[in-house]
Amino acid sequence: MNRLPNGLTFSHQLLREAVASGDNVIDGTVGNGHDTLLLATLVGAAGQVYGFDIQEPAIQATKRLLTQHKIDPTIVKLYQKSHAEIDTVLPTDTPISAAIFNLGYLPGGSKAIITKPASTLVAIKACLKHLKKFGLVIVVVYYGHPGGLAEKQAILDFCQKLPQKRYSVLNYGFINQVHEPPFVLAIQKIN
Repeated sequence: MNRLPNGLTFSHQLLREAVASGDNVIDGTVGNGHDTLLLATLVGAAGQVYGFDIQEPAIQATKRLLTQHKIDPTIVKLYQKSHAEIDTVLPTDTPISAAIFNLGYLPGGSKAIITKPASTLVAIKACLKHLKKFGLVIVVVYYGHPGGLAEKQAILDFCQKLPQKRYSVLNYGFINQVHEPPFVLAIQKIN
């Protein structure tokens, strides 16, 4: 057996299992575009990726990455908007098979611009509303920055209160590492 996967690798393993060609998916925090790229390759030409980030450098970095990998730009719709606006962008009757969020700040960007509990919870709720049966909302929680602990606690509180007959929630992370290691929450709609 190889080493256990870190949070980011594990989140990508989950996406590979949840997403199929032709699906609709959401990247709620496009960042530097790596999750968006993976989602685009998974949904293929018949699918649709909706990507959100409030920072223009994130949108531009994602566009460059997609172009480098020759991803058809028609299958990825990028919005320089808060993920709290997912419900205003996604057509009402659009089912999604997966959504992913990487909380915290843009790697290589300003550490003063961070995801916040209120907007993140609005975004997660919007995704759950559109989620297909057995679909996943994946949240990679980075919290080792000012404001991160409050968001971590708000997300955990929300997930712990989700009805177990409707959702299964997995918490995956390493508990013996220093410096606030990120962890993954995977919410699966089961009913």
